[in-house]
Amino acid sequence: MNPSLLLLVRRYITFGIVGASGIGVDMAALFVLAAPCMLHLNLSLAKALAAEIAIGSNFIGNELWTFRDRAAADLSWRGRASRFGKFNLICLAGIGISVLLLNLQTRFFDVNMYVGNLIAIVVVSLWNFGMNQRFGWKKLKT
Repeated sequence: MNPSLLLLVRRYITFGIVGASGIGVDMAALFVLAAPCMLHLNLSLAKALAAEIAIGSNFIGNELWTFRDRAAADLSWRGRASRFGKFNLICLAGIGISVLLLNLQTRFFDVNMYVGNLIAIVVVSLWNFGMNQRFGWKKLKT
């Protein structure tokens, strides 16, 4: 197998593992923020904050694992802040794309909600990975 393709596949798998861990972070944060026995914030506010906490967690995982070789090119706070800003925007756009895809599939093609959601997740994971690979953590100049 081509070494560049192998690296791309490895990166995508680690990106997926980091993303999956974000689900646990999101759920735990939502519990702390929204549960009546905890902070008991408004559900919408709690969900928005939980999603942002998960995005932050995923950024750290991708910075330290998935794209560590590319991140090493600029370890300054400014470089990291720039990558985090791009990551955040890409993920937020991905959420919008996911909602759009889910609605299109369920309303116009009568796709089961859960099947449609799974398809949307796969498409958006490819979007998030591709955009972050290209713009978030740029390829090292050789």
